[in-house]
Amino acid sequence: MGVDLAPIVPRRVVKLEHLRGVRLAVDANNALYQFLALIRTADGRPLADSKGRVTSHLLGLSMRATRLIADYGMRLVFVFDGPPHPLKRRELERRREQRERAMREWLEALRAGDYAKAFSKAVASGVLTREMVEEAKRLLDCLGIPWVQAPSDAEAQGAYMASRGDVDAVATNDYDALLYGAERVVRYLTISGFDYLPSKGVLKPLVPEVIELSEVLSKLGITREQLVDVAILVGTDFNEGVRGIGPKRALKLIKLYGSLDRLPRRLREGLGNYEEVRRIFLEPRVTDAYELEMRPVDEEGLYKLLCDEHDFSEERVALLVERMRRVRRELRQRSLAEWL
Repeated sequence: MGVDLAPIVPRRVVKLEHLRGVRLAVDANNALYQFLALIRTADGRPLADSKGRVTSHLLGLSMRATRLIADYGMRLVFVFDGPPHPLKRRELERRREQRERAMREWLEALRAGDYAKAFSKAVASGVLTREMVEEAKRLLDCLGIPWVQAPSDAEAQGAYMASRGDVDAVATNDYDALLYGAERVVRYLTISGFDYLPSKGVLKPLVPEVIELSEVLSKLGITREQLVDVAILVGTDFNEGVRGIGPKRALKLIKLYGSLDRLPRRLREGLGNYEEVRRIFLEPRVTDAYELEMRPVDEEGLYKLLCDEHDFSEERVALLVERMRRVRRELRQRSLAEWL
């Protein structure tokens, strides 16, 4: 979920066409959760194969990734989360409890025949299993799309890759990438996507947004370190924050006092070990062990995974293959033109 900085972070709405050719480190787990939440039947059930195994993540990942690469010339590398920091365990437990509650409410709504309510509860009940993550990696391998295993948070790894010039931006719906130092963040990387608002029971159309860290810091009049302190006051995945303090008040406090260290004691005492949370964002665990080159499509492996194992139609898989073949042809033509 990440920290809520929406009320204070300036962002620019763009058309997908404006991102043509951009190199993006995509928060893979974030994307997979989106697919699990929204690719469902009318009563809220996720898509599944004949053996009952969920396939929403595979459908969403394969169709969106190949479309963005083939039709918009984007160069995507998917970054997967590593083991969570111990301080994140409380947040993960809270999310697990929320999913279980949503699952119970979904089943109750189904029994009552209230399909609208069932769908609203189902979107919050998706569970991304280790098996699903491994299937997603296998799918990317078959498509020839690179992926990276982060030692910790994917957003931290993406921000590091951007700092090295290996990608242009980090694609994630969370604001944490800014705290990790990503200079450019792309939110809502979707072609015709929607976000479901359970409280209103409506689907909200999503359009891509671009956030520039330098613009954020300039407009707010703070440093990145102070932005991290603002987030800690509000509450992150690693700490609860101070009750009653939202982004706007947190910003005023940090601008007034300069840092968490200078806050009144009554506020600091509610933050726990905030120094360690700072280090998570300012000195994250990252790796240099990654390759970003696209590879040829493994057609046999792709048909085996999607058709033989998960009942995808051959026509759908053929579309994926043709998209990636087109990308390979364009890359070869570009390389030849540059050589000549």
